[in-house]
Amino acid sequence: MEMSEDDNNMEEYPTEIHDYLAAFEKSLGSVDEMLKTMMSVSRSELLQKLDPLEQAKLDLVSVYTLNSMFWVYLATQGINPKEHPVKQELEQMRERIRTYMNKVKEITDKKKASKLDKGAASRFVKNALWEPNAENDHTSKTSAKGKKLQRD
Repeated sequence: MEMSEDDNNMEEYPTEIHDYLAAFEKSLGSVDEMLKTMMSVSRSELLQKLDPLEQAKLDLVSVYTLNSMFWVYLATQGINPKEHPVKQELEQMRERIRTYMNKVKEITDKKKASKLDKGAASRFVKNALWEPNAENDHTSKTSAKGKKLQRD
């Protein structure tokens, strides 16, 4: 029985690669589904549903994805992206994207941080501090001094 050329090639590559190729194919399917979902809605319609911070996140993820996909495209065409003239521009763009992603993360973290309830804090401090009453002024001070003396 003769083997076809494809069968022969299948036997020549290590079987470990098969797992990587299957994972890659699954990832491509996920990217394809995500792109179909994003492309099914107009950009202006999508942006109307998002607050400004979410719009910034969407823009950053979109630019980062396009940048990465172009890098992959070059590689799939047999072009080494590291040696391509566009390499420097892509790297600069990635650095700018990272900078903006960090800024968005800082803003998001600040929004998530618990906010000080000034009224509650004021009540807490006010109740925690000792306030002498006119009638308890003398007894409270002497009992406080007595306690202090007893500790020493």
